[in-house]
Amino acid sequence: MARHGENIRKRKDGRWEGRYLVYDEEKERKLYHSVYARSYNEVREKLTEQKNRLRNHLTESNGQIEPDSTKLNDMAQEWLVEIKEKRKHSTYVKYSLICHNYLEKNFEDVMLSELNDVFVRAKISDHLSDSVYKSIYCILNQILKYVSRQYSVTMPILKKTPSETKKEPVKVLAKSEQKKLIVASYSGMDLFKMAVLICLFTGLRLGELCALKWSDIDFENKILMVRRTVQRLYVDGCETKTLLVESSPKSAYSRREIPLADTALELFAKFQNDKEYVFGGEKPMEPRSLQYHFKKILEEAEISDKNFHILRHTFSTNCIEIGADVKSLSEMLGHSDVQITLNRYVHPSMDVKRQYMDQLLKIYGQIHGQAV
Repeated sequence: MARHGENIRKRKDGRWEGRYLVYDEEKERKLYHSVYARSYNEVREKLTEQKNRLRNHLTESNGQIEPDSTKLNDMAQEWLVEIKEKRKHSTYVKYSLICHNYLEKNFEDVMLSELNDVFVRAKISDHLSDSVYKSIYCILNQILKYVSRQYSVTMPILKKTPSETKKEPVKVLAKSEQKKLIVASYSGMDLFKMAVLICLFTGLRLGELCALKWSDIDFENKILMVRRTVQRLYVDGCETKTLLVESSPKSAYSRREIPLADTALELFAKFQNDKEYVFGGEKPMEPRSLQYHFKKILEEAEISDKNFHILRHTFSTNCIEIGADVKSLSEMLGHSDVQITLNRYVHPSMDVKRQYMDQLLKIYGQIHGQAV
């Protein structure tokens, strides 16, 4: 049983929580951090390990680690322990892979005191994709913030250099390709073809589509509710390399409601059954299976090979072209920020720009006429 003074308690959700104290130098106050487990003995063990880890890294004089003698990779491993306990498993997997693939080797034996913008820039390859480049900087800064918070050491915030490559507009299906895809999907329709159409009509992500349940479809109010997603992830101790994992959506903003047009409702009604999942039956559909069948549907429609995600991009671009306001589109897509939607999808064509210029010249012409 928990004893007074241990800072261990049992939560309402059944888990045990152990709390320990750290000092936040920036805010000049004491803060509590937590570890969690399914039993009292397990959380007590975790709490002891965390306190010992703190003691091992703190100096006797002022309770700080020494950046000159503390390796970045050691701090990265500590930070990953916290991420594993507090964040989604998919987030932990992503971060741990970045650490393993890019930090462990490139920053081997690098001390915290060596980290600055110039040093880090020299360590990171120029040939990485912009996405990986951003992820590395994001993780490095999160590790440095962890060190500052956990050990009361002031660490720098690293600033990545802006990408010199101009971002290409997202790829979408041409209007002729959309027509051919829709015709092919309605011809001899099955669940896979229905899934393609639903994605084209709603902009769902692949994982969200595969995890969709019949209970997520409100036929009366014509609403689709996004409540979960599935993806293949590396799982510790698993006999196979990956497992199909069902989890909460990508972010809090991804948990959303999307209005359904009558056409989409008719598709759902046509395939409605007493199974739990819309596309997978008794379990979520395997995303790789849907991607495979999407390729087959493209071949049938005589469209060149595309990635499944192009359907989401096409939906978004079509919404912009018909005049949908960006805020509404951003919420339907589950973006955390309207700016993401703006940067990704709002790219007016030359024809649209020409129309604006023609309208502007009409105004000038009217003013000129009035002046005369």
